[in-house]
Amino acid sequence: MSSSIEEIVSVIGANRVGDRPAQVDWILTDSRSLCFPEETLFFALKTKRNDGHKYIEELYARGVYNFVVTEIPKKMQGCKDINFLVVSNVLKALQRLAAKHREQFDVPVVGITGSNGKTVVKEWLYQLLSPERRITRSPRSYNSQIGVPLSVWMMDSHTELGIFEAGISEMGEMEALEPIIRPTIGVLTNIGGAHQENFTSLQEKCMEKLLLFKDCDVIIYNGDNELISSCVAKSLFAAREIAWSMKDVERPLFVEKIEKDATGTTVKYRYLGFFKEYRIPYIDDASIENSLNCLAVALYLMVSPETIAERMACLEPVAMRLEVKEGKNGCVLINDSYNSDFASLDIALDFMARRSEGKMRRRTLILSDILETGQPGKLLYRQVADLVHSRGVDRLIGVGEEISAASARFEVKDKQFFQTTKELIASGVLASLRGDVVLVKGARAFHFDEVTDLLELKVHETILEINLNALVDNLNYYRNKLKPETKLMCMVKASAYGAGPFEVAKTLEEHRVDYLAVAVADEGADLRKAGITCPIIIMNPEVTAFKTMFAYRLEPNIYGFRILEDLIKAAEREGVSNFPIHIKIDTGMHRLGFDPYNDMKPLVERLNRQSAVIPRSVFSHLVGSDSSRFDAFTRKQIETFEAASAELQAGFTHKILRHICNTAGIERYPGAQFDMVRLGIGLYGIDPYTNRVLHNVSTLKTTILQIHNVSADETIGYSRKGVLHRDSRIATVPIGYADGLNRHLGNGNAYCLVNGQKAPYIGNICMDVCMIDVTGIDCKEGDKVVVFGDDLPVTVLSNALDTIPYEILTNVSNRVKRVYFQD
Repeated sequence: MSSSIEEIVSVIGANRVGDRPAQVDWILTDSRSLCFPEETLFFALKTKRNDGHKYIEELYARGVYNFVVTEIPKKMQGCKDINFLVVSNVLKALQRLAAKHREQFDVPVVGITGSNGKTVVKEWLYQLLSPERRITRSPRSYNSQIGVPLSVWMMDSHTELGIFEAGISEMGEMEALEPIIRPTIGVLTNIGGAHQENFTSLQEKCMEKLLLFKDCDVIIYNGDNELISSCVAKSLFAAREIAWSMKDVERPLFVEKIEKDATGTTVKYRYLGFFKEYRIPYIDDASIENSLNCLAVALYLMVSPETIAERMACLEPVAMRLEVKEGKNGCVLINDSYNSDFASLDIALDFMARRSEGKMRRRTLILSDILETGQPGKLLYRQVADLVHSRGVDRLIGVGEEISAASARFEVKDKQFFQTTKELIASGVLASLRGDVVLVKGARAFHFDEVTDLLELKVHETILEINLNALVDNLNYYRNKLKPETKLMCMVKASAYGAGPFEVAKTLEEHRVDYLAVAVADEGADLRKAGITCPIIIMNPEVTAFKTMFAYRLEPNIYGFRILEDLIKAAEREGVSNFPIHIKIDTGMHRLGFDPYNDMKPLVERLNRQSAVIPRSVFSHLVGSDSSRFDAFTRKQIETFEAASAELQAGFTHKILRHICNTAGIERYPGAQFDMVRLGIGLYGIDPYTNRVLHNVSTLKTTILQIHNVSADETIGYSRKGVLHRDSRIATVPIGYADGLNRHLGNGNAYCLVNGQKAPYIGNICMDVCMIDVTGIDCKEGDKVVVFGDDLPVTVLSNALDTIPYEILTNVSNRVKRVYFQD
């Protein structure tokens, strides 16, 4: 739905500067995601770490003419072809606009909140209800103070039902989201410990979440949950309640029986006096609870129990994550199959565009018909074609009758269309892809898993999954501990602590960290070749790599006079001047660095006698910031660094950045932030002070190759080290010490997880495989095995080996395939 700029000015109460005529179709809060500039209104949001006003000039150059701001940038004051809508708070203006937009629709709206399961309930409701209704729903997990208004803005004249998530992390946030969603049907999934640090109790969090439902017609929740039931009672809602229960027969939706078997779960229930049942193809308790919430919504919307049962049996896994995998023939495969609608297509195309920036890769989109939109095909595919064109797709492979019929609308030079997935596979087109970034987007009916299966490079059944959302959560956890002016350097050395450098570096660059740090120049050069543009420091530079540093703008750590002299001479030979360097001071590590007491004066004199290099920063390294035992020593290091860095700075007129805090220092010494800090292991989810896991980033998985029944008088593995004390079931899995599984974990010293249960390693771990004891565990060949991850922290393994998590993470071999995903 299009809105005039005059209507928006009135709604958000802005002071308009400029009189350019404009209609707004698109709202933008992230300058990197620009798609249709002429119809875009950019909200210049200010956060603790960033300010959207910085990107106005760039967006104007790219064709954006409408901006919501708190102040007009000085360089752009007087521009006559721009609309500046000046407000006191840009975020509040965005939320007011979305709330006003919501008022235009007199349709049922489901608002979902809770600690877990929000996205699954939303997507399963979509699967259950979309055949009869045109549904607008939150894309992926857009449930924040910014994500919710962007989601609600997508409602249009075709919308017959809205389904929106609402997530909060602190008090006061739900009050802002309620008028935007204004749900008529409220679903509270559960209450858990996520984001608990900003609440005094679970009860306080529950009461805050329930504010979303203050004007609902009906509220749906688990009536057996005492905390939720108590909080609902205290809220004194006038709404009808559907509190489903497995215990209380007086509840309106009573679950009489839950029967699990190997392939699924049958749920028998009673609702308003009739007895019915349904079956879902899942057996875990979370899926059962999610299905009950969906059941209650569907029943309230008067979907027949027979239709519910039919569709429950076909519930598909929720594609909550967009995966990046290594493809065949040098391709990068972005798998977003089974999640095909216009909003998710826009998000995925934006993701692909960012992943191919600077890499000179062809962008290929494999796209099926977009089903069940309720829009006329001509209108829908005109919009899709415009989107594909604006995102710079080089090759389009369309599958389905509708997209094939609209082929002429796509302004892509290289395009091919097929009626069915089977026809595409038989054509041989997939084998012709070479070096592309390939995005796969398909409606469920097209079974694009067959396409991704053919495109994916399968080199090993052992994979390391990297959760990019968790990486960003960890980044923000530490960012929130910094002063707004403190810069942030992130360590991506050692292949990003085993996680793989490019995807991690690209994600950090997108979130605008100030510096990346690698160990050697080749690591930095590889990042530059992959398209990374932000500043990169080389922590362990080598004299033989100076040319590489000059060529790829890699800034070296300079720790002594000899390497300084060598670098100056090399730079002068190459005609390089003012090349940035980073001065390392030894305050107590005694590894590398200038002497803080004797070297500063001669260092300043030498640097001032040349113009080849220039100090960009000065830093040191804390020895024991992760232990309170060394607090006195750490404070002495900080004092020494402060004095030495001040002496260095006094020799120059330009600002030299100072940094000494590592991950533990950020947490424990906030007064020592200086100008910048260095975030290392904390970025990857480990708090080095407490040894706890923050948000788990890396999960090492493998599969069961074979299961043997072995009698008690047998042994397992090399040197007959695996001694059995009972008749046992022994599983063989394809991971060994060549993959990074330390041999000392064998012989019962540690365990992995099989279907959530502990399976100890038995016998010696081999080079390529190991054996585990799965006696008493319900499992079969092909089942997944977790070596470390969300439910088995990497710290468990490091503790068993009497080492640090760094070693476990960085030892994961390069032959283990990395799979990246983002919600």
